[in-house]
Amino acid sequence: MPPTVTELMTETIKTAFIPEKAAGVDTVIQFKFTGSQTHPSPKMTMTVDSDDYVKMSIGEMDATMAFLKGKVKVAGDMSVALKMGQYFKYGK
Repeated sequence: MPPTVTELMTETIKTAFIPEKAAGVDTVIQFKFTGSQTHPSPKMTMTVDSDDYVKMSIGEMDATMAFLKGKVKVAGDMSVALKMGQYFKYGK
């Protein structure tokens, strides 16, 4: 059976990378996956600018205010988003 995207990005990539082929390369690659291997029915999907997410995570931006100002968009079960503060340690 072929690997899943999760397996490829967390396990396979560790052994597949050939450092000598990338010698001298300085680049950043960002993946945004769509298709059948994304979760078929997430309870909640959050869309937020990466800089704003970092600010919320380190306590420089209040998540509730960011949501009220439209900086965070939530689709699906809003209660999941509201409880995230209980699930993770935020702040400095």
